[in-house]
Amino acid sequence: MTALADDPSALELLVADARAGDDAAFTRLVAAYHEDLLRVAYVITGDADVAADAAQLAWQTAWRKLRHLREPNRVRTWLVAIAANEARQLTRRQRRRAVVEIGVSPTSPDAGEPTNAIARLDLVNALGRLTLEDRELIAMRYVIGLDSFEIAAARGRSASGTRARLARVLAQLRGELDRD
Repeated sequence: MTALADDPSALELLVADARAGDDAAFTRLVAAYHEDLLRVAYVITGDADVAADAAQLAWQTAWRKLRHLREPNRVRTWLVAIAANEARQLTRRQRRRAVVEIGVSPTSPDAGEPTNAIARLDLVNALGRLTLEDRELIAMRYVIGLDSFEIAAARGRSASGTRARLARVLAQLRGELDRD
């Protein structure tokens, strides 16, 4: 979460400036939200390079369509939804399964515990068996921290339907992990 989220009036002013074509204002939006877009795209695609491409495409789309954003205080949710859409499209276009490499640094808590590394690999594999839409839902909720109302707005669904779908996806993940 950025400092922009703590000051709604500053965020609205920044979005208004970016809408007016202010490159510096748009650059501040990129600086504030780029990592969120990358994380969501990575969870959906499972590939760092494809995720970076999706985030880049999302920024291009955002620049073109920023004038159409109805609620400037929801710019983060709007941007994440664009990135998720781009990630899904790229993944569908590629129609391939990428090998996911998980780097574990020597200073990570997993370095001394092989069981933690195995559990992490099991989770990555279980996430890989989910549909693109379900990975998007998990990423928006647990990677970015959006609530059910924000996710519902981004996906064009109801908040209660979003919570129900999330519960089903989590149950599926638990089942996958229990089997592994």
